[in-house]
Amino acid sequence: MKTRSEELQVFVAVIDCGSISAAAEQMGQTPSAVSRTLSRLEGKLGTTLVNRTTRRMDLTEEGRFFLARARLILEQMDDMEERLSLNRQTPTGRLRINAAAPFMLHAILPWIGEFRQQYPGIELELNTDDLIIDLLEQSTDVAIRIGELADSSLHARSLGCSPVQVLASPGYLARHGTPDKVEDLERHSLLGFSSLESLNQWPLRHAQGDRWPVRAQLTASSGETLRQLALAGEGIVSLSHFMTHEDIRAGRLVVVLGEHNNGYRQPIHAVYYRNTQLALRIQCFLDFIQKKLAIYAC
Repeated sequence: MKTRSEELQVFVAVIDCGSISAAAEQMGQTPSAVSRTLSRLEGKLGTTLVNRTTRRMDLTEEGRFFLARARLILEQMDDMEERLSLNRQTPTGRLRINAAAPFMLHAILPWIGEFRQQYPGIELELNTDDLIIDLLEQSTDVAIRIGELADSSLHARSLGCSPVQVLASPGYLARHGTPDKVEDLERHSLLGFSSLESLNQWPLRHAQGDRWPVRAQLTASSGETLRQLALAGEGIVSLSHFMTHEDIRAGRLVVVLGEHNNGYRQPIHAVYYRNTQLALRIQCFLDFIQKKLAIYAC
């Protein structure tokens, strides 16, 4: 008997979800139906794919071999369906996007209404996480990452870049004065990141180099928290232009030490696991958001 695509989908779902019951919930089936499908697949193949106990499920060697090929087959089937959709110019399906909260808030959400009008057949699921996630584990189609990429197992597409600037509120500067040279920062209240030390290397040229390491008096793990603190006049901060351009335009924040800025721009990438033809819904979103991000390049 030949293996059917539904059986492959069930097998992959069981592995990705970690249990038959979780896979059943995701697929809208009963656990007994999922279990029967998995057993039927193993019967057709004449081998055990998953060792099942009351506490855990482990892939056999044959299961690991079959899983990689099952994923490839399902991706190829998705690609064929997307190509048919491309001919009709009607991208459809659920698109799961993950990004850090500040990027989601300032660079994606303002454009969602326009995107949905343009592509009404795409169902969006927007998730935020300030840490790097496992795309498969989180069932994510595409993640937006800011900064240099380190994970070579992912396929990446550049979406542009965003300048990093040193900023403060007019109120703070009125109370404490405006620094004229980089060394003046030592006498100011500085706002920095608590989790990523590399973000506390501000893009400022000085006598010893073109990066100024700061010792912040007030730290936070989120760039959005630091933005709010800067707006409240709590100190000087270094943030990317994509999340502060409206504040600068409205005069809520002003650029500090602009003549000393080294011109660093944070890379912005979309990362995903597909190495074959991108699903049309992903391609449409990346093309759309890349055009919008051009306004943040300043």
